[in-house]
Amino acid sequence: MREDIIEKAYAKINISLDVTARRDDGYHDMAMVMQTVSLCDDVRLGFTDGSRIFARTNLPFIPSDERNLAVRAAKKFFEAAGESERGLCIRIDKRIPVGAGMAGGSTDAAAVLRGLNRAFGNRFGVERLEELGAEVGSDVAFCVRGGTQLAEGRGERLTALRNAPRLYAAVCKPDFPISTPALFQRSDCVSLTDRPNTAAMLAALEAGDAAALCAKVKNVFEQVLPDGQRTRIEDIKRALLASGAECAAMTGSGSAVFGLFREEDACRAACGALRSAELQTFCTIFV
Repeated sequence: MREDIIEKAYAKINISLDVTARRDDGYHDMAMVMQTVSLCDDVRLGFTDGSRIFARTNLPFIPSDERNLAVRAAKKFFEAAGESERGLCIRIDKRIPVGAGMAGGSTDAAAVLRGLNRAFGNRFGVERLEELGAEVGSDVAFCVRGGTQLAEGRGERLTALRNAPRLYAAVCKPDFPISTPALFQRSDCVSLTDRPNTAAMLAALEAGDAAALCAKVKNVFEQVLPDGQRTRIEDIKRALLASGAECAAMTGSGSAVFGLFREEDACRAACGALRSAELQTFCTIFV
């Protein structure tokens, strides 16, 4: 197994996100409709001599050890497969912005699980890989399979949905991070009144109704953003809507914001108009 294994690691957006309860274990119960988009990292697995598992990326601040979910995923796979750990270099060409709410680290971990599974003769089915992914991180299970899924619990309970209508997402990443733990803490201290209608979103997906889907796009975390961050996020949403997006919302715990379009040309035009030194933009499509 000396030939490198290559996997695409696709980003996700949350077309609906609700926090439904705080759990006794410190986590929160969620109801999220998650969608894979075409923006991706490239993950290359190369077996090496020895037993060290490490990551290398084009971004020097990303850790190479077990702080990296991709490394933890490799260790989890070897443990579950009953294999002694092999020397493994995980090379990741990062395109998905970091700290964006797009599952950049989780999708790299999922790609490692899929790649190693392929290298070892498809030892596990997709469901088992999702279980292993959930042990690595909350979004990893979704990223193993991708597509359009309802994610519940802390994100590990998945229900595959009918594929969403073909839509383009203009993703805008501002130049600041948002603390996920801080948002959860703030959500515990306020009454969340403007919640997504998850049932209506599921009905829109089942009907293949793009207009109804766009009408139900919502992220409850936007209500608990600190004032300065909320202002920036709202400004980006307004700019996307002014550029022709049918809807706009923050994804995950941010800070990326997306707007949905029916046509690629309109999506690309919005990305070009909004791109600046303070705002990265990416034209993506649902996959």
